[in-house]
Amino acid sequence: MPSLEVEKLSKRNHYEAITEQVKQLIVEGKLKVGDKLPSTKQMSEQFGVGRSTTREALSALKAMGLIDIRQGGGCRVIRNAPMDMELPELTSLRLNRETVLELLEAREALEVSGAAIAAAKRTDEDVKLLRDLIDEMERTVGDETEGERLDLKFHLTLARATHNSIMVRLFESIMNYIETAIHDIRRVELYASTAVAERLYKEHLAIFEAIEQQNSEQAAERMKQHLQHIESIVLKHLGEG
Repeated sequence: MPSLEVEKLSKRNHYEAITEQVKQLIVEGKLKVGDKLPSTKQMSEQFGVGRSTTREALSALKAMGLIDIRQGGGCRVIRNAPMDMELPELTSLRLNRETVLELLEAREALEVSGAAIAAAKRTDEDVKLLRDLIDEMERTVGDETEGERLDLKFHLTLARATHNSIMVRLFESIMNYIETAIHDIRRVELYASTAVAERLYKEHLAIFEAIEQQNSEQAAERMKQHLQHIESIVLKHLGEG
């Protein structure tokens, strides 16, 4: 595994400093798209910090769209520049409750209107892709990892069914941040419970049926209900602030 040309951090071992150094290596081309990063253990030793600090830095780099973090498979560089819509207040993983709520609100605004547009503009190919995902969701109810992967893929496929490239980019950007912010909540609250996973499947199915029938009003309403269900679970987990 390659060793990174990095400076060991001094007294204030903020993960922001690690994020900045690795970001520079990527931007300058010392780390190229497709390159695998050293393990969390190796990086922690090189920077002279604890593993939790390194993990926070990696999550921040993922939120910027620079790296992909794979379950048990390390991290790879996937872009050589941060996404256009990089918001400074969101590059920190220590998102406060208010910021998470704003993210969920922005997602609802985007996806409810997106569902209505997708219902009007979807192609037969879009319907096929969404139907395949719904079938796969039904087969894998109760499998946490698959549930999380298929959920994200369903919403991304639906965003693409708007055939509006700006909406797709906005969705991808917001979801990168949301995924980073509520990853643990998704695992613990959404997919660990078969009953909740079953309800999520039915909500996705209802959205799909409205899209298939090209019923924009119904697609928007069902998306709104689904996202408000997710929001209620996240709020319960975050507490009252």
